[in-house]
Amino acid sequence: MDRAGLATFLRSRRERIAPADVGLPAGQRRRTPGLRREEAAQLAFISTEYYTRLEQARGPHPSREVLSGLVRALRLSDAERDHLHELAGVSQALPPGPPREVRQSILDLLHRLPHSAAFVTSAAAEVLAWNDLAAALMEDFSATPRRERNLLRRAFLSDDEPGRRLFGVSDVDEFQQASASRLRAVLARYPGDPELAALLDELLRGSERFARLWAAEDVQVPPVLRKTFRHPLVGPVTVNCDVLAVADRDQQMVIYTADPGSSSEEALRLLAVLGTQRMDVTA
Repeated sequence: MDRAGLATFLRSRRERIAPADVGLPAGQRRRTPGLRREEAAQLAFISTEYYTRLEQARGPHPSREVLSGLVRALRLSDAERDHLHELAGVSQALPPGPPREVRQSILDLLHRLPHSAAFVTSAAAEVLAWNDLAAALMEDFSATPRRERNLLRRAFLSDDEPGRRLFGVSDVDEFQQASASRLRAVLARYPGDPELAALLDELLRGSERFARLWAAEDVQVPPVLRKTFRHPLVGPVTVNCDVLAVADRDQQMVIYTADPGSSSEEALRLLAVLGTQRMDVTA
């Protein structure tokens, strides 16, 4: 535990919060900016004496519960929360399973990419959010049960022929290898999640291909940067594949774009029009 570092950090975070930010009156005769120590303590549901000792670098080792109260009271960001735990020498409690809620700013970004097919997946390879072009290129995920939106199940357990099970994509083998490798790391991050454990058991029992890949224990697979979809309406669509990490949610945003001026770019434009027409018909 870094008592001096913790004290300095708490003080700096407390002094940046105006009383009005947390619904407190500004009052008179404030000698320092921000909240008073007793106000921060009250918001964190700890005693003023305890909080004062923390800021004077002579406090006891704080518990996770105390740190959670401080995170809430001082309005810490995710990065600041992580830093607070590091200073206090307290490991953060692992979430029970991969987060499924997509941040609003990421949802907004999806729909600001009208010329790209983009979607968000959880650490467990479940498609969580998508834009209209992704639905037109791959499938209408809104009409698909949650269980069937898991790309691992689609890749290994679907009764469809290998290419069609993953939306007619060209890199089924590569995707299977990469997804099996990623699942091993995900299980290490969420060892107590029963849903992940059940998924692993289902894959091992239902797919010889997955069982072989799992037994190989590969942990590093090169990324796929380009792939081709065999679309039933517009034919082959070759796209560049970029994956952006949403680190605070342990999620990924996958973005498919076509080369400018290519026939695939024209195909995506046509799919965007067809997708809009489909939504107009079903609205």
